[in-house]
Amino acid sequence: MRVVLFLLKCLVGLFATIGFLVVAGVVALAISFGRLEPWKAVEAEPEVPASTVLTLDVAPGVIEVLPDNPLSRASLRHAVSIRESLDALEAAGSDPRVKGLVARVGRGVLGLAKVQELRDAIARFQEQGKFAYAFAESFGGAGGGTQHYYLASIFEQVWLQPSGDLDLTGLILESPFLRGALDKLGIEPQLGQREKFKGIMNMLTDQSLPEPQRRNLQRLLDSWLGQIATGVAERRSLESAEVRRLIDNGPYMAREALQVGLVDRLGYWDELNDAVLDQAGDDAQFLDLADYDRAREAPETTGPVIGLIYGLGPVQLAHSQNDPQFGSLTMGSDTVAQALADAVGDPEVEAVVFRVNSPGGSYLASDVIWREMQRARDAGLPVIVSMGDVAASGGYFVAAPAHKIVAQPGTVTGSIGVVAGKVVLSGLWDNLGIAWDGVQAGENAGFWSLNRSFDAAGWERLESMLDRTYEDFTTKVAEGRGMTREDVLRVAGGQVWTGEDALAVGLVDDLGGFRQAVALAAEAAGAAPDATVRLKRFPEARDPFRAFLEDTFGAGFGGQGLGGLSGLAKRLEHLSRALEPLLDAADRLNGERDSRSLRAPDLRPAG
Repeated sequence: MRVVLFLLKCLVGLFATIGFLVVAGVVALAISFGRLEPWKAVEAEPEVPASTVLTLDVAPGVIEVLPDNPLSRASLRHAVSIRESLDALEAAGSDPRVKGLVARVGRGVLGLAKVQELRDAIARFQEQGKFAYAFAESFGGAGGGTQHYYLASIFEQVWLQPSGDLDLTGLILESPFLRGALDKLGIEPQLGQREKFKGIMNMLTDQSLPEPQRRNLQRLLDSWLGQIATGVAERRSLESAEVRRLIDNGPYMAREALQVGLVDRLGYWDELNDAVLDQAGDDAQFLDLADYDRAREAPETTGPVIGLIYGLGPVQLAHSQNDPQFGSLTMGSDTVAQALADAVGDPEVEAVVFRVNSPGGSYLASDVIWREMQRARDAGLPVIVSMGDVAASGGYFVAAPAHKIVAQPGTVTGSIGVVAGKVVLSGLWDNLGIAWDGVQAGENAGFWSLNRSFDAAGWERLESMLDRTYEDFTTKVAEGRGMTREDVLRVAGGQVWTGEDALAVGLVDDLGGFRQAVALAAEAAGAAPDATVRLKRFPEARDPFRAFLEDTFGAGFGGQGLGGLSGLAKRLEHLSRALEPLLDAADRLNGERDSRSLRAPDLRPAG
């Protein structure tokens, strides 16, 4: 397997090198012709017409925040940023120039918690007397129709193209189990876990879903589907039981969806535009929601300064990266820990919102961030955690000391457990006729070698490491949440929870999104209920050109000339992320040899 992984990474390196030559050529030309200024340039500020209809398209993706690297930002310029969208919708609700909102849905990947966050914001927008229409050529077609329809159902009118379908069919979680194939190849997974619900490595160790995990994941899906059915029922004036029956009978062709009351109109995009102008007036003009956010005047702040820190992606012992387009979205312990320390040391910051959207990762990196969270708590600085689509395992570990934790009902959280071990390849080498030989100094130098199994003493040592890590994890959760360790153990064991269920068992404090977390932070800072706070980002956004150079040549580029070239290959391999799924599978088989893993399984339902 290491040979396969090596070949794959060689291919990645080849693509990355080609990408470097292109990028280096662009930079050289820019320097030669003195054209660096466009990297700093900002698009001309749009104007808001006297009669405006806002537009929103979720197909390019819904992300937490736009990166500061100009290349990454340009590639994501059409993506929906949650924070910017929430701010824009809140402002537009009281803006007399804004008459309504039109959204294109039905395509793209949506996380359930982000859908709920958008639904809440759109509902508040409509409560201000604005109209809101949703349009889809088709809902799903190849999966995802249920989540997209859940978003669309918050709008007062749902339009569907006459040739389209409504794939309102429910949710499904599926995972391959590779143990049979590994046995045939001579590959032996030697992995330990705490406890029985911790399922991230079971795809390697089992032939099917173990029963405890089956029960846990079934409860997760049932909770999600219950939330969807309730939300659709409330907006479509139906009973929840009727919505569940409709889901069980899906999918629907367009006319069937109209007949059962799931959509309001069948029509094409141009026909919807005509209906919108009839509603808003012939002089109305369309304006993208992101452009409206850039054009609107920032509200005057009358309340405290609230620090804002993002922890996005797998937790790693490194600097954070924010480039979701090319697959380098990571919560780096160096960056997040320093941001928390800087916020604590900033005299004008009176509270912090820590936005976490992470499946977890390195135990060591999680513990570094946990320490700074604990130091903020000891210093008396309230930190409110706002959970996104997922804040599980290491993503929950870092949240445990927070003043309060806020999650959406659909957020995946918990997964309090740990996995460690390795995948032994000696049988594979025997099958291939490959012999490994060498020398070592130290009895346990080969402890993590993939070419030899754990002996009895080695396995006992691994079990001790798992016990200590699990004890540390559960103890810190108990201290942070004000629970006994026995109470934590009952909800731990690697179990995943929706935010709705996590609230019931004491793992979160409140249900809501980013806006709710900011309100709780302002309250903790002693602000008046109607005060407008100022959000101060930690770390502050980088200069675009510097961000480009650092992300391309390494973090040390700015201070060491070309000293960051040692990290160039790793940075530029993101240009070939089309191979990422294959690399990810190979990396899992290769094992995490340098740390215990606090990571939750990938829980993105289809349907």
